[in-house]
Amino acid sequence: MKFHDTIAAIATARGEAGIGIVRVSGSLALPIATELFRSPREVPPTELPTHTLTYGHVVDTSASDAVIDEVLLGVMRAPKTYTGEDIVEFNCHGGIVPLTSVLDLVVKSGARIADPGEFTKRAFLNGKLDLAQAEAVAELIASKTDLSRKIAIEALTGKLSDTVNDLNDRLAALLAEVEASIDFPEEDLDFMKVEKQLETARSVQNDLTTLLETAADGRLITEGVNVAILGKPNVGKSSLLNALVGTTRAIVTDIPGTTRDTIEEMINIGGIPLKLIDTAGIRATDDVVEQQGVERSKAVLDNAELLLLMFDASQPLNDADHELLHIAQSLKAILILNKVDLPVVTAATTLLTHCPKKRVVETVIPDGKGLDKLKATVCEELLGGEFVIGESPIVTNARHQEALRRADEALGYVVESLENGMPPELVAVDLRISLDGLGDIVGKTTTEDILDRIFAQFCVGK
Repeated sequence: MKFHDTIAAIATARGEAGIGIVRVSGSLALPIATELFRSPREVPPTELPTHTLTYGHVVDTSASDAVIDEVLLGVMRAPKTYTGEDIVEFNCHGGIVPLTSVLDLVVKSGARIADPGEFTKRAFLNGKLDLAQAEAVAELIASKTDLSRKIAIEALTGKLSDTVNDLNDRLAALLAEVEASIDFPEEDLDFMKVEKQLETARSVQNDLTTLLETAADGRLITEGVNVAILGKPNVGKSSLLNALVGTTRAIVTDIPGTTRDTIEEMINIGGIPLKLIDTAGIRATDDVVEQQGVERSKAVLDNAELLLLMFDASQPLNDADHELLHIAQSLKAILILNKVDLPVVTAATTLLTHCPKKRVVETVIPDGKGLDKLKATVCEELLGGEFVIGESPIVTNARHQEALRRADEALGYVVESLENGMPPELVAVDLRISLDGLGDIVGKTTTEDILDRIFAQFCVGK
């Protein structure tokens, strides 16, 4: 019964703005609009053409039609709507008071407040979107860079779904052949030979594995990574943070120990969202506050996926530098040799002697020297170079990755069984498991509990 309720929510962000939208979806959407909306055209919403905007006012019928707000009413009739149901949208003035006042009247007239993601859930249940496309809506809203936006748009338009459905169709056809050989073993029918079955299974497995391999880069692009800047005091860490952010975010002085705590800032390098963490300089100190900053700097290592380790070219390496070089040997790190405009005491070759497999970037932060090379090196370290969206879809969702992993594992058993001449009943079992994994991605085999958990992560108005 809940699915047949008429739902309503504020579909725009809270706060002051020029426009705010109250969205209503369901069988009572047009009757509610007819009750609350008054237009100089004197045409009730039930008679307005679909996909039109009409000027008018929302009124409170319980208070002698007192005007609540001046609005544009959007009318969209099923089935050509986002949810597949009748939808009306009150385009109000974008303050919290007019929006909540209109929403209150809508609820009093028979709607209920939508659950998080319920509009998109109804779009899925009504066949307007499959589950992968529905999840792409949330990823598009949450996209942190233009690259993650493009990937989400591709998923929303069905690029991933089309690929998954193609794999599903090929496996379903293979399963039909296997099950036919089980059901009619004595019939003189032209069944697919085992060699052909094996060829098909290997082909699907190859394409499935290729798709699964995009998950690491895809999740990195959408979720981002923690990048910590470490080095001894006054090596240029805060200057580097400010240069990458493009504004003065951290205090910079010639006094060692100026940064006493970690400073975090989000930036975008090559389409990758990076949480850049400037840390206190690592050194022995008697200052109690600075000691705590140094300890926090070391703790950052546990959560950082990439380290930017800075060294002063004008100074010899000390114990703090050697500690960083030791850290670099076992973690993903880029070595930055700063202040190369000064007489060089520590050269890049010296750093490479300690860490021969690491990249060294020479910089002069105030002049911007080496920053472009550093950004390119970050992309190379994280993605293997500049990321280019190709013809194949990109997996960005952890749930999709796990479903693909299960499908790939089961298909591996299918190939192994066919290679070893195992009974077709065993092959069929693993084929069904693989198909279930693919079905989970687009929502063909997803349980109600999983659907609830997925859509609970959406904002209420979507």
